[in-house]
Amino acid sequence: MDAVFKALADPTRRSLLDELFREDGQTLGALEARFDITRFAVMKHLKLLEAAGLVVSRRRGREKLHFLNPVPIRLVHDRWVSKYAEPWAEGLSGLKSRLEDPMEKVFEIYIRTTPERLWEAITDPEIRSKYNFGARVTSDWTPGSRFEMSAPGAPGPLGEGRNLEVDPPRKLVQNMVALWSDEAKSEGTSRVTWEIEPVGDSCRLTVTHDELREGAFEELYGGWPMILSGLKTWLETGELLTTPGSLLYGTP
Repeated sequence: MDAVFKALADPTRRSLLDELFREDGQTLGALEARFDITRFAVMKHLKLLEAAGLVVSRRRGREKLHFLNPVPIRLVHDRWVSKYAEPWAEGLSGLKSRLEDPMEKVFEIYIRTTPERLWEAITDPEIRSKYNFGARVTSDWTPGSRFEMSAPGAPGPLGEGRNLEVDPPRKLVQNMVALWSDEAKSEGTSRVTWEIEPVGDSCRLTVTHDELREGAFEELYGGWPMILSGLKTWLETGELLTTPGSLLYGTP
């Protein structure tokens, strides 16, 4: 967490995060145009933010796009804020909406575990319920198969979709229709990609939620930082996060 605090200590880096919060997936050139500093200085700040896990970059054709990764801030909140303040602050509230191109959200986290154990935690319904708001995801986890999200405390199904690519323990690609509210359901189908990469004695988990309508209902993707921080906590400590979000559809 020291790298996160160090990265946040600089006002320019905080402003870069504000810009990505305002409009995610920007190029270096687009970000540079918003600051009265050199391209090299912006690049240096972005590298420090990437090293802290606060920014994730992705190539799209010839462009390199930068995405805000709110998961490290969520982890800081879990450790230092949630003990004293309830309910949880929503990590992505106030995002400006536009109605132009499909939207993409990228979340990245490092977890001290093996790829096999992480895959099990993603696909086992009982384990999944421990960090996914009490919801279970059931499927036979074969390519083309269906999955359903449900919970004993929910009035009906919470979500459904199809497994587009299943490559254990490396990659899972799913399309998804959220059913937990009328607003979420009205957004239609989006896509979620889970990518697991071993790094030393840990794994880097990248979750990409894309094919979202620009300006999509925030509830559709805003829970990922809480889900991933809960997943990390459970795998590394065996403990559950007992927050309003984790207790939404059940009890730990």
